Amino acid sequence: MTDPGADQDSAQAGQSSAELTKFVQNLLNQMQTRFQTMSDSIIGRIDEMGGRIDELEKSIGELIQQAGVEEEKPSTTNQQLK
Repeated sequence: MTDPGADQDSAQAGQSSAELTKFVQNLLNQMQTRFQTMSDSIIGRIDEMGGRIDELEKSIGELIQQAGVEEEKPSTTNQQLK
């Protein structure tokens, strides 16, 4: 003696649950894609910044050589400060 209305409610609840599951999975996939895109962008910018820092260090080294100034060693610098 099952109530036909109860069976229909159960079927709708199952369908609603399946739709919710599908929605959440889709949302999580979108979020994963966005996070991956942001991660790739951040890594690319960090690599670019590293390259710029390397170029800057090289330029500074060349300027020091052109000026005829030798790089001071940390131990020499510490002795001069005393």
